[in-house]
Parts: sequence; structure tokens; C-alpha cells
Amino acid sequence: MDKFTLGILAFPILFSMLAFRIPIGLSMLIVGCSGTILIAGWLPILSQVKTSAWHLFSNYSLSVIPLFLLMGNFAGKAGMSEALFKFTGACLGHRKGGVAMAAIGACAGFGAICGSSLATAATMGKVALPELRRLGYSGALSTGTLAAGGTLGILIPPSVILIIYSILTEQNIAKMFLAAFVPGILAALGYILAIALYVRFVKGSGPTKNRVGWKERFLLFKNIWQIILIFVVMIGGIYLGWFTPTEGGAIGAGGTGLIAALNKSFKFSDLIEVIENTAITSAMIFLVLLGAEFFNSFIALTQLPNELGNIALNNNLSPLLIVACILILYLFLGCLMDSLAMILLTIPVFFPLIMTLDFGMTPEETAIWFGILTLIVVEVGLITPPVGLNVFIINKLAGDVSISETFKGVLPFLISDIFRVILLFSFPGITLFLLRIF
Repeated sequence: MDKFTLGILAFPILFSMLAFRIPIGLSMLIVGCSGTILIAGWLPILSQVKTSAWHLFSNYSLSVIPLFLLMGNFAGKAGMSEALFKFTGACLGHRKGGVAMAAIGACAGFGAICGSSLATAATMGKVALPELRRLGYSGALSTGTLAAGGTLGILIPPSVILIIYSILTEQNIAKMFLAAFVPGILAALGYILAIALYVRFVKGSGPTKNRVGWKERFLLFKNIWQIILIFVVMIGGIYLGWFTPTEGGAIGAGGTGLIAALNKSFKFSDLIEVIENTAITSAMIFLVLLGAEFFNSFIALTQLPNELGNIALNNNLSPLLIVACILILYLFLGCLMDSLAMILLTIPVFFPLIMTLDFGMTPEETAIWFGILTLIVVEVGLITPPVGLNVFIINKLAGDVSISETFKGVLPFLISDIFRVILLFSFPGITLFLLRIF
């Protein structure tokens, strides 16, 4: 069997292992090691086992991942999610569907200091879902809003998935963060528009609250200024070169930890829980990264990315058509896999192919544009049936809403996402706008 065929067969074998619920990190490790042995024998894989784990786990750049996770866990315990929701609710709650819009705004704000979609959905779900249901919002709109709002955590900087993409493709993390701003804002605005249209056509689904005066809004703003300060210092400092992303993560984690410590309800047991959750999640991510290291080395041996590039060039396929096909494949994979697995599994195959194509942009702009598009489509997978991890998290929190009703509730947001993907795909300048200015 030739190398190319072996590379192709690796993917159905891997998906079969996932179907049997074997963890993605272990699956990639087994397939990668087995494939390398078949192609090159035992000696290279023994050498790789000796060096890869040490090289991966001692990589200074990757230490940013547990730091951002720690920051998100501290933020959840510091009451920041409640403060954000109260402030956005005071600003938007008097509008029709306004509390749902406020939940989107709060998800965007919390995502900016959390970096994780699942954590954003779970945290904001606990805060906003009881209030939405108490006010009489329909089960579909309540759960759909929070499931979709949680996806903002994957795109609005700092994002763990964005960092991993940057490391995999050797891109500047600060520039990736900057490029994600406009798509992230468009996502939040698109979701708010989806809510406005939903409550207009589905009567009684989104009641209003009493208007809150400017004085009370200002008092509520005093509870969130620390969040804004941490975000501005951290992201601004990273982009301006004052400190590295890892140092920025340390500043963010230290800042949110200090705010949590000053919170009267924060206990020593909460600190232990924060550290424990950060350690467990970090270990899971690093196991997947280790598996990806071996799998990607095997894929490189098969020359699969180069062969795909040659096929595209020899058949004169349109670069935009190739990207469109990749994005459609991501939509399909998003129905079956989680976001981290998708990125680690596919980027080593697709990224070299994309970089051989001419989009009329610099290589750096192409890499950033493709990365943002990829993240958005991965984000869509978090609310797409049958997996839709965010949907199941919020549905479990709701308790009294059927899973079919929750999936019905995310439909307007899925439509918004599709329009956004088409817009950013058709006009790359929107994604690259801030990069080209600054």
C-alpha cells in the first residue's frame, strides 16, 4: 500500500475509533504511531516518543493555555458573569426581547475574559437562564440564545482555540486576536438582530422589563469596569508588544484572581476548585496536543498535504472553491466532533494546501483570513445537531425544555452564522480591516 492511500485510510480509521468513544487524543496517538511504524519502522517512532512529549510539554508558548483557562475559571467564581448580565440587562432589558439581547452582550463580555465556548455557555447559562424563564421568555428562545451566545467565547479574544491555531500554523497570536475582533462583533450583532426578528414574528416569546434609569446603569457599570480594564491591558499589551501572550495570560489570570479574592463570597474551597478545574482541562488539552503531534508527523510522512495541493493545481481548481469545500466539510465535521479535535485533525492537512493557492493576499493575510473563517465554522458546529455541545449543556441546565425545542431555538442563530460566513468569505477585507489599519 502506498503512503498516500495510507494517509487517506487514517481518517476513516480515526473516525471509527471516535465512534467507539475512544478519546480523541488517544485515538490520534494510536493511529499516528501505527501509521509511522508501517511507513518507517520502529526506530523513528521510538525516537519520537523519547523527544516529542518533552518538547511539547516544555514549550513555553503553550503555557498560555492553562493561564487563560485559569483566568476564565477565576472570572466565573468572581461573579463577573452576574455583573455583566445585570449591566447589559439594565441597558437593553426594556426592549422587546431585550433580556435575551442582554444575555448575548454578557456572553460576549464574558467570552473576552474566558476564552472557552463551553465555559461561557455553562457559566452564563447558570446566570441568565433562570431570569429569562422567570420573565416568561419561551423555552426555545431562552436556551437557543445562551447556546449560541456561548459560541462567542471561541472567537472573541482571548480564545484558546485561536491560540492553538496560531501555534499550529506559526502565526502571530497578537495579529490573530486583532483580526478576530470585527468578526466577533459581527457575530454578537448578528445574534441580537436574530433575536429582534424572532420576537417580532413569534408573538409572546420575548417580553420586556421596566426601563432602568441612567443613574442605576452607572452604578452597575462600576461593577464591571475591572473586567474592561483587564481585557484592555491584556489584549492591548500583547498587541503593542509590551508583553508576550504568555505574560498577558499571567496578567489576566492574576487580575481576575485578585478580583475573585476581593469578592466576599469567594472561599478557599473555590480556589481549590478553580485550580483543579484548570489542571484537569489543561491535561485533557495537552493529551490531545500530544496525540496530534504523532498523528501530524504520520500525515507529513504520507505526503498527503502535498498530494492534495498537486491535485488542486493540476486540475486548475478555483482557490475560493477549495476554501468553500473545506468550510462545508467543517460544517459536517462540526456535527460529529468537538472544536479542538477538528482544528488539530484538519489544519495540518488543509493549511499547507491553502498556502499554495493565490487569493491576492500576502501569505500572512491568507493564513489569518483562513484561520478566522475556520474558527467561525467550528463555532457553528457547537450549536449544530446532532452533537451541538453547547446545546446539550444549556438544555441540561434548563431541565424543563426538550432538546428538540432547544435545537429549534438555535435555528435563527445558525442562519445568522451562515450569512456571516458568506460575508467574510466573500469579502476578506472585513476580517483584515484592523490589521491593515494598525
